[in-house]
Amino acid sequence: MLAGLLAASHLAALEQVPALVGEHAAHAGLGEVLIYVADLQQQVLRLLTGHGKDAGEDAGGEPAELRIDTTLAGRGFQETRVLVRAASPGRAAHWWVPILDGTERMGMLRVNAPADAGEAQVEDMRALASLVALLMVSKRSHSDSYARLTRTRPMHVAAEMQWTLMPPLTFANTGMVISAAMEPAYEVGGDAFDYAIAGDVAHLGIFDAMGHDVSAGLTASLALAACRNNRRQGVDLATNTEKIEETLIGEFGRSTRYVTAILADLDTTTGVLTWVNRGHHPPVVIRGGRWTTSLACPPAHPMGLALGLPVTLCREQLQPGDRVLLYTDGITEARSAQGREFGLNRFVDFIIRHTADGLPVPETLRRLIHSVLDYHDGRLQDDATVLLTEWHGTAHHQLTMT
Repeated sequence: MLAGLLAASHLAALEQVPALVGEHAAHAGLGEVLIYVADLQQQVLRLLTGHGKDAGEDAGGEPAELRIDTTLAGRGFQETRVLVRAASPGRAAHWWVPILDGTERMGMLRVNAPADAGEAQVEDMRALASLVALLMVSKRSHSDSYARLTRTRPMHVAAEMQWTLMPPLTFANTGMVISAAMEPAYEVGGDAFDYAIAGDVAHLGIFDAMGHDVSAGLTASLALAACRNNRRQGVDLATNTEKIEETLIGEFGRSTRYVTAILADLDTTTGVLTWVNRGHHPPVVIRGGRWTTSLACPPAHPMGLALGLPVTLCREQLQPGDRVLLYTDGITEARSAQGREFGLNRFVDFIIRHTADGLPVPETLRRLIHSVLDYHDGRLQDDATVLLTEWHGTAHHQLTMT
């Protein structure tokens, strides 16, 4: 099944993947297979067909769009686990299998198989879902069909630009988990986040450009591109922010366009977090299920203003299990219809409560963003972005803690 599908996929477009998956799944004794993809805001799962974004129902009677918060498929997506819906007499059961690229939740596979399928066949389903994820990742960047499928409404130009630059919403390895969320997904203007891994170091960044329009998007995009370019040349954090400022001033002039930011490096072997603050809200650390502290660091001026304030490099020793929150003011300053801010306390408490519930980091952020949107009646007046990093610690650190 896997070898045949892999060989057949090399010259296939995304639209051909569903048919190829169905054809080769039969070699493992699996019945009909359907691929459902999560939308950009992770509110619904949408059927991937060979015809772009289709509506209606498939041949098996399954709707082409499933709500993540109210369906069995959505529950499997939230909890990243295999679930089965009992079959009616004479029909195969529907198995729902998460489609994961690492820990990025891309969607769900619906596989027709006997309700009493053994562990070996369930493992075949998981293996198939893993290969489907890799195929989708390899083809989505040049597929307009995938972009249309994951959108539930038209996207503004600034948001189009920002999402093209963003890394995946979730990354994980044995030492850490990084997850992000950015709203309003279809109108975001001046916010951006970034992360990258280089050996034992995780580079983290969050940016908030002045304004909420295409110009703000251009400013944030230029700052992000300059940050990556400098970082990949081995520039340290403080110098990187100074070079970003030079780039912004060279393009827009002094005091015309500016960006606040936190740039940070996390040494995943030691847990030492190093960061600089360019006029941004300080990071928050959650430790042991409670809000420990906001990380104080003398802030320099926002990049682009050329005020000449010194850039200070700060350090914090993390403990295994610590969660570091980077966020923009759209998260905390979102207001209800009565004018009350969502606030930092509510934001951090939400993360703590859902951590206690044992939810994965990506699911916690998905629910956070939906809570912020509900608090603001579905419409944000400013960009709201959060980048959450959980450091697991090394085996040595974990042994020391126990």
